Amino acid sequence: MSFPYRLVATDLDGTLLRSDDTVSERTRDALTAAAAAGAAHIVVTGRAVPWTRHILDDLGYQGLAVCGQGAQVYHAGEHKLLTSVTLDRQLAGLALAKLEAEVGPLALAASRDGLDGEVIAGPGYQLQEGPLPVRSFTDPAELWAAPLNKVYIQHPDLDDDTLARIARETAGSLVDVVMAGAGIVEILPLGLSKATGLSLAARRLGVKSSQTIAFGDMPNDIPMFAWSAHGVAMANAHDDLKAVAHEITASNEHDGIAVVLEQLLP
Repeated sequence: MSFPYRLVATDLDGTLLRSDDTVSERTRDALTAAAAAGAAHIVVTGRAVPWTRHILDDLGYQGLAVCGQGAQVYHAGEHKLLTSVTLDRQLAGLALAKLEAEVGPLALAASRDGLDGEVIAGPGYQLQEGPLPVRSFTDPAELWAAPLNKVYIQHPDLDDDTLARIARETAGSLVDVVMAGAGIVEILPLGLSKATGLSLAARRLGVKSSQTIAFGDMPNDIPMFAWSAHGVAMANAHDDLKAVAHEITASNEHDGIAVVLEQLLP
């Protein structure tokens, strides 16, 4: 039998990458074999391009990547941004005002648009451990001083799922809200999701949703699963994603992507 898909879409953190930000040899070999069988591999990540580029370069990845929760389609081989969607800053400010009226003050950070767009973090925002560069700011006006892909929000008391739910209920008519990882709740342009960016990239590759298998671990991967023919959740995935997955594989630490691809390969 031939390989049943023409596109393998993988999230990065908690999915393709292990906790040390590396990809195992077994997973690399499985993706290479899938490519030899006619299936392109596309990375679909919540990370914006500046936080993704070094990983793709390290992988020797030459294809398209969907970054920033679908906001950016990036050509890794050419180091070129092909499409980019920005957040309406006036709507985002209104959404945050409505949310803070409901839950009290939030700690904020933001991802600026562009190939070299920096991530800026305001007072009290707790950053995830890692090598990714972030610049601190104290003047609230700094948050809105340049075009943004997204705003990150944290609350001193509410957990991620609760904060995301209240944000959707309060401001869901103005912006989209996703929970993308531990401590990572994001405000996005309305209607934007990983599925938006993946569909754009797939069209460039001449591939349909019915020819796509997708791997992920967080609620922000739900639209990607809905768009794809087959959604595979990692063993370490959030329960909301597992609930809509067609299949659950091993964890990102135990070659979950390779386990599924090896079974499908001729």
